Formats: sequence, structure tokens, C-alpha cells
Amino acid sequence: MDDDRDVESFLPLPASVMHIVVALADGEKHGYAIMRDVSELSGGAVKMGSGTLYGSIKRMLDQGLIEETDERPDPGLDDQRRRYYRLTPLGHRVGAAEQQRLVALVGAARSRQLGLAFGGG
Repeated sequence: MDDDRDVESFLPLPASVMHIVVALADGEKHGYAIMRDVSELSGGAVKMGSGTLYGSIKRMLDQGLIEETDERPDPGLDDQRRRYYRLTPLGHRVGAAEQQRLVALVGAARSRQLGLAFGGG
């Protein structure tokens, strides 16, 4: 399905949603794998609880940013109760737009020497 909704209407993304988008950017994952990925990608700084994760997943499904997949790994290696998610084309576009927004914000903070004002780097 090609979704031509304006990606700007989704921005700014809540931090939890952007973390999920980043975790799913390299392929589909089940919920627990998303939580592990978020923790790993943030160097342990972000520990997403199941309530936050599944509340965000529900909203993202409703918005068309992600979809549940029917494809599963080898059934002998997988728990049948797991649900797998992947980004939709709209989710990819929204994630890319949020990345650009955040890069611009970080650039503005650097140009104003935000970190240097208090001895940061």
C-alpha cells in the first residue's frame, strides 16, 4: 500500500516511537527484540518497559507506521505467541523526516555552543 500522507504531520515523533523506528530500520523484530535493541542502541541509557513498548506499537499500527508480519523464522526456533513487526514505507519516510529534524536541531545546538556554555563538549 502506497501511503501519500504528509510525513510532517507525524512530527515530532515521541522518543519511544523514534526508538522503535530505529530498532526496526534494519528489519522485522518481535517485541522483546525491539526492547533489547533500544537498550543496546542507546548504550543502556533507555530501558523501554513493556507498557511503553506495546502502547507505542499499538499507536504505530493504527497510524500505519508499522505492520505486523506473517513471516516467521523457523518454527522450531520461535515461540508461536511472538508477534513480529516491520516498518511500512510510510514508517520509513516518517523516520527519515524525524532524523532530518533531529540533525537540524543538533546542528542548531552546536552552532550556539550549547554544550560549551556549561563546560560540556
